Order: sequence, then C-alpha cells, then structure tokens
Amino acid sequence: MQLIAVPPASPSQSLPGSEAAQTALAGIISVIGDRDFGASALARLNACMPLCWWSVYRIFAASPPTMYTSGSYEVRDGTQEAFDAYRAGLYRRDQTFAAAWEHTARGDMLLTHWDARELPARHREQIYSRHGLRERLSLVCRDHEDGLLAVNLYRNIDQAPFTDQAIDAVRSLAKPLLACVSKHLSLLPAGDQRPASTGLFEHLTPRERQVCERLLQGLTHDGIAADLGVSATTIKTYRDRAFARLGIHHRNELYALALSGCSQSSRATGGQSLEPGPALPARRRKQGLTR
Repeated sequence: MQLIAVPPASPSQSLPGSEAAQTALAGIISVIGDRDFGASALARLNACMPLCWWSVYRIFAASPPTMYTSGSYEVRDGTQEAFDAYRAGLYRRDQTFAAAWEHTARGDMLLTHWDARELPARHREQIYSRHGLRERLSLVCRDHEDGLLAVNLYRNIDQAPFTDQAIDAVRSLAKPLLACVSKHLSLLPAGDQRPASTGLFEHLTPRERQVCERLLQGLTHDGIAADLGVSATTIKTYRDRAFARLGIHHRNELYALALSGCSQSSRATGGQSLEPGPALPARRRKQGLTR
C-alpha cells in the first residue's frame, strides 16, 4: 500500500505525458454535466493512461457509502455490481481508506495505491478477483467533516501495473480532476447528493433505488432494463429485493409509500438493515506517507 501526499500547489516541473494529460483534462471538462459523464470522462482519461474502470463515491464514518458515478472502458462494466457488493457489507471492514482518515483534514487530498494481493480475502474475491481487477489508485479528499470523497482508478489483469511515472501523472492531475468531479456532482439533482442512509429508500442498494425511482416514474420493466442496460429479468430481481426490504408487494404500494413520505422498511420481513459505517480504531499501524 502506498500513501502519497498531493501538494498544495501543482508541481512546477513538466511531467512526461503532460500534453496528453492536458488533452484528457480538456475532454473531461467538455462532458461535465452529461448524463453519461462516468463513461465519457473515463474514455478521456484513457487518452492519458490506460484504465479499465473508475468510480466516484463518498465514504462516511457512521453510514453506508454512496456512489455518484462510474464507468468502464473497453471492458464489461461491473462497477455497479462491485459497488453493490461493497455497500452490502464489505465497507464495514474496509481499512483501505483508514490512513486517509488519519492523515487528512478538511480540504486535504491524498493518493492511495492498493494492489489486489494486499486486500483481505473476502474483499479481494468479491470485487477484484471476480472482475479481473489488478489494483486501485484512489484520489481521496476530506470534503465533509464526516466524509471522504474517493475518485478510484482501476487497472485489470490485462493491463500493466501502475508505474511511478503513472502515479506521478495522476498526482499532477489530482486537483483539476477533483475540481471537474466536484463540479459535475454540484450539477446533479439534490436527491443524488444525499448520503444513502436517509430518505424513503434508505435501506436499498443503489441499483434497487434506481429501479424503484423508475417504477415511480411509470416506466415498464422493459423500459427500465433499456435505461439501465440490463435485462428485464434482472430488473424484476432488483424490484423483488427492494419490495422485500420495504415490506410491500405491488407497485401501487410503492406509490402509496412514496406519497406517505415515510419509509415502512421496519415492517419488512426478512429485510436487511444497514449497519453503521466502518469503525475507526483509535490506534492503527502507521502507514508510510510519501511526500
């Protein structure tokens, strides 16, 4: 594991590939606010360096994480599936951001670099091995008192490992890249900015919430499937899981629940409640900080 400080000012020296990095950044700026920002921005980043996935999510000290955007490049997009597995329980024992909690104050940024082989077996198997991921480079910022914003860049087993040169390139892009992401998040509807632990669908995974939101909009199962890029059968599976958590059985009950303005998930039989976020131990093994 590497922990790399991002300096207050951009490095004055010219880094190899800086022209490509500037081209990538200009491309990302051009798609801010687009509906497919996740996939489009990743495609622009690939003009600078090879990446298979990226994701942007926020981690909280006492509630489940929330993902805001993600995408894949020239590979199957498993980012939502991987995040669902993470949010379903892996996040509670995840220590990959522990050093970032220790070493950042509000507004600070760090890069963390993890190889899949360094991760606990369950985390590695459910996300990295299942999707053929090799490693993750994360730009982490303390943007809330109780939250970390993480911009995660992934390489798979068919791609070369991150070199020191590649990490330096990401480090030089850290501030403008985070500014682009923050600007895009500011343009999202207010409902997309709330932590997942509040509101009508507080106990649902992101995909279950997406399905329920589209059901409330009147979309058919086929329409939702086309919108989310999955099969109608998969949509029905997410619907059934969501309804079980909410303690309902039919779409008209979902409408009634939404109109009532309160969650009835406490009535659910067999519904899974989400526990608080990962405990932050008072004392941890110190990680080396590269400046």
